[in-house]
Amino acid sequence: MSTPTGPASGLPVRMPRPRQSGRHRRPEPVVAPEGAAALVLAVPGTPSSASRSLAEEVISIARSELPGLNALIGYVDGDDAEYPTLASALAHSAAERVARFEQATAAGREVTPPEGPAAVVVPLLAGPDNALVQRIRQAITDSQAPAELTDVLGPHPLLAEALHVRLSEAGLARADRARLFTVATAADGIVLATVGGEEAVQAAGITGMLLAARLAVPVMAAALDVEGSVASIAAQLRDSGSLQLAVAPYLVGPEVAEGLLDSAVKEAGCAAAEPLGAYPAIGKLVMSMYTTTLGIAAPVAQGAQAH
Repeated sequence: MSTPTGPASGLPVRMPRPRQSGRHRRPEPVVAPEGAAALVLAVPGTPSSASRSLAEEVISIARSELPGLNALIGYVDGDDAEYPTLASALAHSAAERVARFEQATAAGREVTPPEGPAAVVVPLLAGPDNALVQRIRQAITDSQAPAELTDVLGPHPLLAEALHVRLSEAGLARADRARLFTVATAADGIVLATVGGEEAVQAAGITGMLLAARLAVPVMAAALDVEGSVASIAAQLRDSGSLQLAVAPYLVGPEVAEGLLDSAVKEAGCAAAEPLGAYPAIGKLVMSMYTTTLGIAAPVAQGAQAH
């Protein structure tokens, strides 16, 4: 039987769990603020069921990082039937925000009129591609929606981790450089293949240096959309002493024209890993771009630990 001051003698007393302090304190969960701008993922390339599945998985990862996130997918080359165009996705996000405000005022709630961006557009691109980014900007203009455009996802240490994992999955690199074993097919030189011309090659080179540090082998970037670039870089690596080369696609996937990667790999005469795809780091970086733009205090995507 309880007393006015608590449970009767002999009964266990449940005390509130003290808040953990210090550097190992578990961070408080962060959720998307009510009424926050929508995240609109700008998906390049020819729309397909594969690119839609990839984009949906990336969005799912972003939502797991920031519960309550309102996210939409817009295709740079969409048809507004099966695949909504980026402009229509942005117009929808703006109309949705106005509708929420009108519903709130009709219900008698005291709410401030919507201000700031209705959407934050994150390009699904590992590196810069001026032509694609310009088309994304034009879609934002065409939508007449207030929207902010973020940078592309790279360069970033998490992308170097993702490249390492894709290479190890293909048997072209050790999964963990700290373990004392070898992979018979491990490459001793890496061609980092990107799209977007010379600017993309320079940007990829930064992530390439991080990858080279992880693998302890030379890494050089090449542009898939510049004829002969991949084969030329492969020749340079061979001339410098690398005998077993591999192509590491510095690509999410949808941004490269079908067959372009395969033909470049064949021309260079080396093995290849898979594109980055929906590797968890992609979703985390998408979320990080979004929260940084809005100033939301969400967990920052950190560089991966050495493997």
